[in-house]
Amino acid sequence: MKPKHIFLIIGLAIALGVVISTFTDANPYTDFTQAAQNPDKEFHVIGTLDTTQPMHYDPLNPNYFSFYVKDDKGVVSRVDYHNAKPQDFEKSEKIVLVGRMQGNSFQAQSILLKCPSKYNDDDRPQAFAEKKF
Repeated sequence: MKPKHIFLIIGLAIALGVVISTFTDANPYTDFTQAAQNPDKEFHVIGTLDTTQPMHYDPLNPNYFSFYVKDDKGVVSRVDYHNAKPQDFEKSEKIVLVGRMQGNSFQAQSILLKCPSKYNDDDRPQAFAEKKF
């Protein structure tokens, strides 16, 4: 075999290894039920804030915030977040939680918020709503 072919085979093997490791380490989006079935694995859970349940945040102890989230399948779970409460948290449309299930609560390592858009058609002045750009 020529050295050129050997380097090509080694390069392809390395590329294949990188692709496989990328897919196995990716954190899939899921719901609380699947996260509870795999407590040792980290997941992204998408949901909305359950405003019927209480939130707990004490500014004197800003390293603990707990609240309830309803995932896309309707399952509600308590979320414990060991960091400060995000700004405009109550105004968010969707919440993406990154973490793992531990017992009956989801231990979030980070929170991503999708806030309502200020560019909705309903909120534009009438003069702009009728005009087509």
